[in-house]
Amino acid sequence: MTSAKCGTTKTVDKAITVKSKSIPAVSASNVDMLFGNFKAVNGASFELEHGRFLTILGPSGSGKTTLLRMIAGFLNPTNGEIFINGESVGAVAPNKRSIGMVFQKLALFPHMTAAENVAFPLKMRRFDATKISSRVSEFLELVRLDGFEDRRINELSGGQQQRVAIARALVFEPDLLLLDEPLAALDRKLREEMQLEFRRIQKELGVTTINVTHDQREALVVSDQILVMDGGKIQQDASPTEMYRTPGSPFVANFIGVTNVITGKLDSLTGEEAFITSGDIKLTGVMRSNAAKSVSGVEVRCAVRAEQIRISAKKPDLEKLNMVFEGTVTDVIFEGERLLYELSVPQLGPNPIRIFYHDQNDFATHELGRAVHIGWETRDLHVFVAD
Repeated sequence: MTSAKCGTTKTVDKAITVKSKSIPAVSASNVDMLFGNFKAVNGASFELEHGRFLTILGPSGSGKTTLLRMIAGFLNPTNGEIFINGESVGAVAPNKRSIGMVFQKLALFPHMTAAENVAFPLKMRRFDATKISSRVSEFLELVRLDGFEDRRINELSGGQQQRVAIARALVFEPDLLLLDEPLAALDRKLREEMQLEFRRIQKELGVTTINVTHDQREALVVSDQILVMDGGKIQQDASPTEMYRTPGSPFVANFIGVTNVITGKLDSLTGEEAFITSGDIKLTGVMRSNAAKSVSGVEVRCAVRAEQIRISAKKPDLEKLNMVFEGTVTDVIFEGERLLYELSVPQLGPNPIRIFYHDQNDFATHELGRAVHIGWETRDLHVFVAD
């Protein structure tokens, strides 16, 4: 495994011995976790391949941290089993588990230097003392902290402390790296920089990683695979692209990104193309729910993302779109790289329709109170049977 910096190449010898690539790095089989009568995790099942970056995403109370703690072996599942490299987590003694961890509270030793913090897990594992210094230097260089070896923790910025924690978690080259919202306390700019750092480091080392977050952008940026959880259940298990473009439930569609929801009734279904009546209008979209539930007359929820809606003052500009409606601009919010429009569109119901607009050369086009037209393609409207 190599990492390059300043024109040099350093080799980090991998200590991980994978028994078989055909065995998932991590898997869960119908896992439940009960706290009294409360089911914090309900029937969780998934598989994670070696060298992949998985994010468990969900709101507070969704069960994501409880699932991570079971994977770490801190909690024993009430039902089901979790396996790491084919072995049940519960069958391996805590001190024998090859797991590195980084938490929101970094738990760095303030009386130690950066290098001493990184060396600590090597000393605890009785690593060859003659090689500790060089190993620590390699991993501090990996996290771009070479030259900071002798700094104490209180002499480092928040981002630098995060890097020390990452190096400490990786220096003994674990089979699995677990991250429990380690970036939540950082400001937005630093958090976004560290998201890219996590992705770079994980790709360079190839270490299997599981990250827990409620930050949708973070999940999309860093992950190969995302589990979205709500109410203790895994709502969808997919790649970031699939999760975003083909959400598996109304919750996923609404939780990831800014989404407009329109209610209606299903008229008919041709393949995946759904025909819907909403108030006095007809809509067409793509059915995402189970076909067995998709019967004529059933209540449906239709979701269209803010960036998929087109807007123009002139209706002919949108004539190639499948669905076009008239609305009035009720708010314009400048977000730097884009504008967020809110519109009143009576045909689509009482809720405001939100649209992202990215043309920075045309930011002043649609003023408050102006009548405009909006539209989208059939493929952009995701249809779900209402729960």
